[in-house]
Amino acid sequence: MSRTYKLGVIGCGNMGSALLSGIKSAGVYQPSEMIFSEKDETLVKEKESTLGVTGTSDNAALAKNSDIILVVVKPKQLNGIADEIREVIEPDQIIVVVAAGRTIASIKEVFTTLAVAGSLKIVRTMPNPPAMVGESMTALCVNNHMNEEDIVKVKAIFSAIGKVEVVSESMMDLITGLSGSGPAFIYMMIEAMADEAVRLGMTRDTAYLFASQTVLGSAKMVRDTGTHPGALKDAVCSPGGTTIAGVCALEEAGFRDAIMRGVRAAVERSETMTK
Repeated sequence: MSRTYKLGVIGCGNMGSALLSGIKSAGVYQPSEMIFSEKDETLVKEKESTLGVTGTSDNAALAKNSDIILVVVKPKQLNGIADEIREVIEPDQIIVVVAAGRTIASIKEVFTTLAVAGSLKIVRTMPNPPAMVGESMTALCVNNHMNEEDIVKVKAIFSAIGKVEVVSESMMDLITGLSGSGPAFIYMMIEAMADEAVRLGMTRDTAYLFASQTVLGSAKMVRDTGTHPGALKDAVCSPGGTTIAGVCALEEAGFRDAIMRGVRAAVERSETMTK
């Protein structure tokens, strides 16, 4: 079926806006091939101006006229969105949901009608906050109605805001704890590093610059070189030097254990949300 738009985004908050901006910049779709929705007409006009993409307050119209329907809402809002668009969905459309704790089975349940029973194409996804600067780590899991061409289309959307991997749904709670919640742990570390630098005499702006660039560069070394992080750490630890002294202090304070506990707690919370 021929539709007006390749992509419709329901919910144009921070994540929805980042996706539209990234997709436009990467040239995945042209602005004329995309549409977004927000309930507030004033916000629709503001977003149209800043994003250069058509907006609407009519979710059903967006869904009816979009090949891929990307729903970026809070988990508790998903059922209401489904109520608005369920009757206009066709089997050839792809439903992509960004809503923590909502499984493929639960997404299928709220979007299914007799007309599309058993044939919905569904993607559950988990991008993370660095999407705002084009450095998201996004996990996708898909149901068995998605073919390879469908998967390529969805991967292209999220590749516009960072890295993307297709995973089994059994990994999603773990990924939520690791990359979904993980940025908050890194922000805390940056803040702590900068606070100590300020205590020792550095200005706060300079401290944040040095701390954040240090984390950014270190992360890129792990990702881009493929070297084990332990080996990179060892390479910086000269005998009797400053770094090994700092590492020992962190070990005594339980640094690694605290990080592992944080990831585990986030994973366990995600598991309770999906039950």
